[in-house]
Amino acid sequence: MTDISFLTATELGPLLKSRQLSPVELTRHLLNRMDTFDSTLRTYITPLHDSALKQAKEAEENIMRRNYIGPLHGIPIGVKDNYYTKGIRTTVGSKLFIDFIPKKNATTVDKLLRAGGIMLGKQNLHELAAGSTGTNPFFGNTRNPWNIQYMPGGSSGGGTASLAAGLAILATGSDTFGSIRLPASMCGVYGLKTTYGLVSTHGIFPTAMSLDTAGPMARSISDLAWMLYYMAGFDANDPGSLDIPVPNYMTDLNNGIQGIKIGIPAYFLQDLAPDIESLFKRAVETLRYLGAEIVDVEIPELALSTFSGYTIAAGEAAALHHQWLQTHSNEYSADIRSFFLTGALTETPQYIQAQQTRRKMVKGFEEAFKQVDILLGPTIPITPHIYREQWVEQNLEVIRRCLPFTVPANLTGTPSLGVPMGLDSKSLPVGMQFIGKPLSEKLLLQAGKAWESTNPLRNSIPT
Repeated sequence: MTDISFLTATELGPLLKSRQLSPVELTRHLLNRMDTFDSTLRTYITPLHDSALKQAKEAEENIMRRNYIGPLHGIPIGVKDNYYTKGIRTTVGSKLFIDFIPKKNATTVDKLLRAGGIMLGKQNLHELAAGSTGTNPFFGNTRNPWNIQYMPGGSSGGGTASLAAGLAILATGSDTFGSIRLPASMCGVYGLKTTYGLVSTHGIFPTAMSLDTAGPMARSISDLAWMLYYMAGFDANDPGSLDIPVPNYMTDLNNGIQGIKIGIPAYFLQDLAPDIESLFKRAVETLRYLGAEIVDVEIPELALSTFSGYTIAAGEAAALHHQWLQTHSNEYSADIRSFFLTGALTETPQYIQAQQTRRKMVKGFEEAFKQVDILLGPTIPITPHIYREQWVEQNLEVIRRCLPFTVPANLTGTPSLGVPMGLDSKSLPVGMQFIGKPLSEKLLLQAGKAWESTNPLRNSIPT
């Protein structure tokens, strides 16, 4: 019998609704797994045993009264520790905020709780959501459940590792220059970087405000679709929030990709690790077999993404941390301090040039989407790496390699769906990403569902 830890929310929902499974039973089971495995994996910073069980009991009582809210009712969710949680410390993975207790929840936390979700705990992240490996010298490095010597990716590595290890059913993430998709790739789960402004970032500690997005992470496309439905929507407290209707993302989810035109930019085929290259070629042929039309596209502006992305991300982060860098510089870890201090050297002409370059990229994407429905590429060009002793240099190197693949979607404000692509020669997961025009999440999820049907990880789970 399948361990309930590895069932999806879509599978668990009917069991909870029909009272074949209790939210208390499910929550206690996951908390027990956390107690057993998380001292090694370090996916949580602050487990919430008492409050999670209290929420589970309330969910159970409501379901017993046949007051079933919907598909997230009674589902345990891990919350990234840069989402504010009322009365519960929110460290942002940083020594600076180790005792910070918000007075209110992030908008998205409130939405998920109203939908009946159960908050299992606050999840580990690369410090200040500003790194790509999962290293955290203050709360412990998150480990990849597929092999604990390896990194899970970052910054949302606590969430993706918890999903891979069966320590959460769903998880929230944030993505500034790849922080949902990169760890989803390394941990073999699904993650959605949403259209800028579709999901409120109010009450999420900012990294670089013109790039920051929030989104769902899960073990299935259907789970992402339901989670996004409850997370999305206008928020007057978020100046970047889009005032648009939220569709039912489950509609058309099973329509397949027959006739959908998928473009592959040559830019995404450069400097790939051999395993990435071979698995991506195989994935393209599979998508063709499923009915997609595969075409080559040129987006010359992608060559500008590293300069623009790094300059904007580092510059905006440094501006936010300007005062703390003056007074508490030693409380940042070495890699984050280096990243922010580099941003502090960004001059106004550089920043303006980066923003102008960004506008060129938006135009380049607009032209590409006149030719194709979806863009496709590897999520990142590398396979998961073993944690090295020279972790500062390693963190900066992973950003350098991966930023060109992930940051274009942040710069253009477009959605990008990270999906598992397969296992590399070391039996570690790697991923690819479907990128769409703004607000095309439904189409991306439809494509992701078709891909998911090919069982890319062959039902493998970490052992």
